[in-house]
Amino acid sequence: MHKLLDYSYIFLTIVFTIYGQFILKWRLNKLEIELPVDFFAKFLSLMKLVFDPFIFSGLLFAFFASLTWMVAMTKFELSFAYPFIALNFVIVFLLGIAFLGESFSFAKLTGVLFIVFGTVIVARS
Repeated sequence: MHKLLDYSYIFLTIVFTIYGQFILKWRLNKLEIELPVDFFAKFLSLMKLVFDPFIFSGLLFAFFASLTWMVAMTKFELSFAYPFIALNFVIVFLLGIAFLGESFSFAKLTGVLFIVFGTVIVARS
């Protein structure tokens, strides 16, 4: 039987991933970045963005998510743990609507509900 601490690695992976993605989107929206078409100029622009403190924190948390996921993989079967990562879609969907002004539709909601039900089914098996 898995201990609560083992599940915390999955939980932290979810939290770190969501923070990383959410903060990147929020900050890029704030900066109103329009990347150049030229590959080299685009690369230089992206490298400059990496040093923005918020963007850097988002990338750092994405790295932390990778670390906690590696630990989770030592505790659970992949087929059990991976469906929990689908909860990222649910949480990002809700946060995107609430804080980024992203669009809501019943089609999106239906998809999110399928993700939730699928996760519950897999977690119980």
